[in-house]
Amino acid sequence: MLENCVDWPVEFADKYRRKGYWQDINLYQHFCQLVERFGDQEAIVFQEQRLTFNQLLSQIDSAAAALSECGLKAGERVVFQLPNCPEFIVTFYALLKIGVIPVMALPPHRETEIKHFVNHAGAVAYFFPAQLRDFDYREMAENVRNECPSLKHLFVLGEARKDQQSLADFFNGSASTSSTSLVPASEVAFMLLSGGTTALPKLIPRTHNDYLFNLLQAAIAGGLSAGVTFMAALPMAHNYTLGCPGFLGALAYGGRVVIATALDPETIFSLVEQEKINVIPAAIPLIVNWLNSDIPELFDLSSLNLITNGGAKLQPELRQQLEQKFSCIFQEIYGTAEGLLNFTPLDGPDDVRFNSSGKPLSADDEIKIIDDDGNELSEGELGELVVRGPYTIRGYYNAPENNANGFTDDGYYKMGDLVRLKDGYLYCEGRTKDLINRGGEKISCDEVEKHMLANSKIKSAALVAMPDPVFGEKACAFVILQPDQSLDLEDLKNYLLAQKIAKFKLPERLEIADGFPISPAGKILKKELRQIIAAKLEQESA
Repeated sequence: MLENCVDWPVEFADKYRRKGYWQDINLYQHFCQLVERFGDQEAIVFQEQRLTFNQLLSQIDSAAAALSECGLKAGERVVFQLPNCPEFIVTFYALLKIGVIPVMALPPHRETEIKHFVNHAGAVAYFFPAQLRDFDYREMAENVRNECPSLKHLFVLGEARKDQQSLADFFNGSASTSSTSLVPASEVAFMLLSGGTTALPKLIPRTHNDYLFNLLQAAIAGGLSAGVTFMAALPMAHNYTLGCPGFLGALAYGGRVVIATALDPETIFSLVEQEKINVIPAAIPLIVNWLNSDIPELFDLSSLNLITNGGAKLQPELRQQLEQKFSCIFQEIYGTAEGLLNFTPLDGPDDVRFNSSGKPLSADDEIKIIDDDGNELSEGELGELVVRGPYTIRGYYNAPENNANGFTDDGYYKMGDLVRLKDGYLYCEGRTKDLINRGGEKISCDEVEKHMLANSKIKSAALVAMPDPVFGEKACAFVILQPDQSLDLEDLKNYLLAQKIAKFKLPERLEIADGFPISPAGKILKKELRQIIAAKLEQESA
């Protein structure tokens, strides 16, 4: 395994192979198997482009040969920041074929993050678009190269500048190598990014073996099968859109992937009508937008079978509204780029589908719920979720201090989530750092937010801790209102009391906002909200 990575202990690796979880074929080899089965079927749709599995493989082999000729070697790391497009898929698989390890950056990342990824990974190359919307990545890339000694190559999707290489000619040349790859399946395939809401993201090394199991099992849990048409709208470099089940899971079962060019309702739902899309992976900001829009009603959405949510928990009321509005099934996907995935059942009882965070993918996902001292709790008790299993990493890349803090001595990854376990299903109630400690009384932000979001006046809500000289912390509610609505603190308190929650859980300040800071993964950045209210309080007391 790549140096500075933490491998699974031998006894666990042997067990995962014995049980068939790890197949010992790399992701490129698996794609070649798909080509043998589905070669002439349409695999990718993007604007006017339509590519079959055969055509994709031809481009992948061509790009792999070209990248090898540029001097990229197995085991080297590269920062990969391509936008959603066919070239993303082609270049991604080409790198996997030759054993080069992409660090999966997201389009919103800028110079600070990219330099961090390059320096931390020792990256030798950077793949990026020439321009997206009004941002020119080429100038940023030059700045990164000037400050990062390891960076030798700049590969541009689009028009290249001096000393930058355009990817345009890489995809249609004659492949000088056959469709074979000698990269061991036990090796790191790529690196995902940790949530990064409290610091610069850590690098998550995912192997060919563990991620192939991840995407295949996720596709089964998501009901994907041959003939499915899957939309890729959220960033394809994100774990959720990549392989949970993502476009990789759709392709793995002979599905067709339609890549969306924008996230507005008209773009999304016109594509659903035109391409007869069956599955859309979404996130809370998208879902809230769709529920408050009349645009979906303008299109024929009869092909749509499933909308999933990932990244942060969707409240029960919104899950029900989504099914009612779109006449399809909703599925909650709860997990982490570090590994563990949980899916609500497609055909389970409404109570489970609308309220739970799902059930682990694998029978060998070993989960425990522990208290602050590491003691395992009984079913139904609230505590921190820890996990180990066939697709959950044993450590971050080149991060011994984070590994010491983020993993138990016996290899369990600390999710940082507060959950309860009931009848095999997890119920996520927030983060370990998403509790407000009001003089010893613990307030679950997620619980109060659930009630706030059920108020018809409220479009979106976040509860955060604000400093208090007496209690240490008190609750502050940040709220985005529905159009033409008003709300004051007393109204909110009275509403919450009517929901029969304890008085100590009531917000003691209300901030009306026009919008929330959002991470590239679609999560509300509560750290920034805490900073905002702390600064306001300091200013008011001055």
